[in-house]
Formats: sequence, structure tokens, C-alpha cells
Amino acid sequence: MCGIVAYIGHREAYPILIKGLHRLEYRGYDSAGIALIDDNEINVYKTKGKVRDLEHFTESKNINGKIGIAHTRWATHGEPNNANAHPHYSETASLALVHNGIIENYTLLKKALQEHGYNFKSDTDTEVLVQLIEYIKTSNNCSLFEAVQSALKQVIGAYAIAVIDKNNKEEIVAARKSSPLVVGLGKEEYFVASDVTPIIEYTNKVVYLNDEEVVLLRPKEQINIVNLNNTITKVDVKSLNMSISQLEKGGYPHFMLKEINEQPKTIIDCIRGRINVEATNVILSGVIDHKDKILNAGRIIIVACGTSWHAALIGKHLIEEFCKIPVEVEYASEFRYRNPVINKGDLMIAISQSGETADTLAAVQLGKEKGAFIYGICNVVGSSIPRATHTGTYIHVGPEIGVASTKAFTGQVTVLTMLAMTIAKEKKSIAKERFLSILKSLKSLPELMEEVLMLDERIKDLSKIFTYAHNFLYLGRGYNYPLALEGALKLKEISYIHAEGYPAAEMKHGPIALIDNEMPTFVIATTDSIYEKTVSNIQEIKARGGKVIALVTKGDKIVSSMADFSLEIPDVDECLSPVVACIPLQLFAYHIAINKGRNVDQPRNLAKSVTVE
Repeated sequence: MCGIVAYIGHREAYPILIKGLHRLEYRGYDSAGIALIDDNEINVYKTKGKVRDLEHFTESKNINGKIGIAHTRWATHGEPNNANAHPHYSETASLALVHNGIIENYTLLKKALQEHGYNFKSDTDTEVLVQLIEYIKTSNNCSLFEAVQSALKQVIGAYAIAVIDKNNKEEIVAARKSSPLVVGLGKEEYFVASDVTPIIEYTNKVVYLNDEEVVLLRPKEQINIVNLNNTITKVDVKSLNMSISQLEKGGYPHFMLKEINEQPKTIIDCIRGRINVEATNVILSGVIDHKDKILNAGRIIIVACGTSWHAALIGKHLIEEFCKIPVEVEYASEFRYRNPVINKGDLMIAISQSGETADTLAAVQLGKEKGAFIYGICNVVGSSIPRATHTGTYIHVGPEIGVASTKAFTGQVTVLTMLAMTIAKEKKSIAKERFLSILKSLKSLPELMEEVLMLDERIKDLSKIFTYAHNFLYLGRGYNYPLALEGALKLKEISYIHAEGYPAAEMKHGPIALIDNEMPTFVIATTDSIYEKTVSNIQEIKARGGKVIALVTKGDKIVSSMADFSLEIPDVDECLSPVVACIPLQLFAYHIAINKGRNVDQPRNLAKSVTVE
């Protein structure tokens, strides 16, 4: 959600920090700020609005300094305004701090600090933390590093922080718990950020901090990491495999459109090395290396949020059909709080694009405590969930910058399909002919997706007709019911049109009351095992004067003749239909949002990586 970037070294910090904030804009935010040390003073500049507003605000300011911290804030405690924006000063303005996460016991800490004469200028939990650090530092006459360690022992909640001291412009102290933080290693310089996107331009050597680790960064010294009990922890340096071009729009007007169009390539990357050239075998090392635990699981629990939850519903269908293992799909945010029944030997699959989703990470930790075997499906290499799970599979679709997930969804469904095929083959629960047919379909996906992308102009024209609809209904059945949910979510996220997804058969159990000529319905009606049932559902809509947009298989005559508008996609195996059929839904939402003048890459109130509850 919020974004952190910090720098200490031999370069001027301001350009690095501002560029880093721009790189982090995709995370979603409502204010931005920066703090720089120059001549033993901390200059803090912050403003409500975008990073460009911060740049305008600092045009006539002193922006010198080779050490600094910066932040983009997504409001939790206190409304978006200048006072609540980060960084926050301590009482004497000797310290400045940026923070992602939530301090749950901040009211108690704040009251105690007020009793010691501390005054507060914001409504945030973050200001409480920087005041607490200063209080401990002053009272105990200790170093900033020691004060941060001591303060964090008193904190309940989640945090990723970076702190600077005006009296020591040769060090930054940073720490994390349940909120991501990465340190980039340069030559006599260090970078700190919420994720690697602000760092990759300067170094490909990074260290991912673990929970309750505190790091001391001094330009001419080796990185020093300890936990809250002052035990030195091993420094594990990772090499990044990412290029700057992946973080640019590449000629597209928006990241979302770029990422929709990247999907044929990202699916190739997703299956590369996992399905052989002849499409006769699939191997996921995460399964093979832990075969006994996975094959002997009595049930599978999939935990996820948002778009990942929709992918999980498709995964449930795949695993139950082909592996004959019962699967439960849970919203991670509900699962973690309802004292769920988890048995030793259960297999839990955690799905998250960022690998940092707070609720999903908490569900993983709960599952581990109860003895479940945890399998992660994530996109961001080295993120918290892959490091917390026993094994897993990366989807390898590259950085997803647009807040509304597109290529991550198709990557997740593709990995879930390969996972189901790997398990089914090992369990001998799938016929060889069916197994080979699905692998062949998986290999053909990029070509089919390229074909579907050619519908863009047709969808663009269609979107003009429905731009000012106030409500939308999305219907699907079988594998395409979760896709109806996903299509409705995309429209809601970026156009702000109210939309609901339903299993088509459930329409007559309530939602049909909404049908009239002002309530358009988008029906996913591809040729599958329950095609005739979907046809009946469309007839029910048309009988009540509803307008229907239908997504049909190429050559379809029945639904196309009934619907007001239809879009044809190539024929594909039923279980892989969502991977191909989601593209028109993504483009439809995109073009409607553009017609309405929305910011499709950074929709209001949303964040890319939801690292708080």
C-alpha cells in the first residue's frame, strides 16, 4: 500500500528519492513527502496529492543532502492532508521517520507520551512511533539503533520503517514486521524501499528483511542486521532478475493496457521449463520435491483475497475435477479470524500477486501453527509469502504495475492448472488422453490470447454504448462463474460502475428482479458442458427486456442470435476458458474507464499491495 524509499551514500538523495516515489505510485496513495539532512538539519517537505505535487512544492526549497527518506501514504489513521502525510518529525525535530503498516496500540503509547510532555501535530499512528523512539533515545542516552530496537519491542502491529537523525547524517536505521522492506546494496551506498522497483535502476543486489529485523546502514560499512533481541542475523544477498523496461509503459498509454497485451508473452514465461516442448509432461518442482505431503493431503484449503480469490475458485474446480481431492476456498481476511479447523497434514495453498498481502500472510502463519503444509503461488520473487511457505511456484509474469490485476490473474490460473495436472498425474486420477489434451491446450494459450487481443477495437466501440450504465450484471457457469466475478470486479475497480458477478443459474433466485432495459448483463456463454443451461438463462433475461452482451465461442449461432451484442473467442478446453475469456472482460472495463476519464492505473482508494488489514 504505502511506499517507502530511502537513500544514503555519495550521490544527491533528492533525485533518487523522487524517482523512487514515482516508481512506487502504482501501489496507490493520497499524499507524498520527503526528508533530507543538510547541514545537520532535517528538511521535511510533504503535501496531499501526487508525487508531482511534491515536486512542485519543493521547487524553491533546499533539497540538498546525501541522505534522505521518502514516502507515499495511503490513509489509515487520519484523513489525507499535509499534516498526516509522511515523513513525521519527532518533538525536537531531530528525528524523521516514514512508516508502512499499522501500530495497533498507538493510542496507549500516545497517551503515555503526552503525559511526558510530548505534543502531536497529526492524527497518525506513525507520529507516535517517532516520538516514542526519541523519548527512549533521550531518556536512555542511547543510539538511534538501540532506541529503535527498544521502541519496536513496545509496538503491537505491523511496520516497515526508515528513520534518520539530524545529528548523524551517516546512518539510516530501518526495520520491518509484517510489511515488506528491501535493502539495495551499492558501492558505499544503500537504498531502502517497500519493493525493488525504486532500486533496480541502481543495483541488482538486495537483502530482504525478515520480521522483527532491524538494519543499520552506514555508507562505508558492511550492512548490519539484528533482531529485536540484538541477535545478529545472516545477511542473505539476492540477485534481481528484472529490467527497467519492465517498469516502463513501452509506448502504451497505461500500464493496465500494456499488461493486458503482455499476457501471451507472460503465459509463455509462466509455462517455460514446466511443460516440455512436446506437451507430454508437466513438472512443478514444488510438487515433486514434496510429493508425499501433497499427494497424501486429505483436503486442500486455498486462501486468497480479491482477484487471487477468483483464481482460487477456478483452482478448486480444477483440483476437485482432476485430482479428486476436496478443496475449500477461503477469503484470507475471514479465515484468519474465525478459528478455522486445520488438521495436521492438510495442504494450504496461499495465492498472492505481491506475496505481501497481510491477510494472506497471516493465514499462512496460522496454517503453519496448526501443522498444515503450505504451498505458495506468488509473482514477486523473494516476497514474504514465498519465504514463509514450505514450497510453491512463482507465476513469473513480470512486474504488474496497474492496480487492477490482469496478467497476474491469468498467470495464477495457469499455475493452478499445471499444479492440478502434476498432482493428477502422480495420483493417476486423470486419463492419459485427457492429460495430454489439457497440456496441448496450455501450450496453445499464447496463440489464442493473441487472437483475442485483436478484438480490442470492437470492444472499444462496444464500450461507448455502455459507458454511462449505472449497474452491470456478469453471469457465468462452471469454470466461468469465477470469471464473472472477476469481470465485475474489474469494472468496479477502474470505472466505479457498480457491478455484480453471479452464477447464471442463481439469477432467478433474486437478481432477476433487477433486470430491465437499463440493466445490462454480460454473459460468458462459451461452448462447454453446460452451454444449453446458459442459453436458458439468457432467454430469461431477454424475456424481461434486458440487454445482453455475450462472450461466445467462434462460430456460435444460437447465443449470438439472442444477444444484443456478441464477442467471439477461439475454442479452447473448457477448463482453460477463463484464461482466454478474461481478456475481453479486461478490455471492456479498461475502455469504459477511459471513456469516463478514470485513472485506470491508480483507481481511487485502492492500493496494489494490501499490506494492512
